[in-house]
Amino acid sequence: MPKMKTDRGAAKRFKITGTGKIRRRHANRSHLLEKKSSRRTRRLGREGDVASADRREVRRLLGR
Repeated sequence: MPKMKTDRGAAKRFKITGTGKIRRRHANRSHLLEKKSSRRTRRLGREGDVASADRREVRRLLGR
């Protein structure tokens, strides 16, 4: 059976940490920032964890 290919779109969006967690960027940080509070935009700037329900699928897309 051939090797699993990495989904290149997923590879650009997710990264796996040294401990094995999958990290992602938050939505709603690209534009229309004027109406969003500073607190909210700061929070959206930090990376988040992928939900436990989605981890298996993301890991498959990353070829892991």
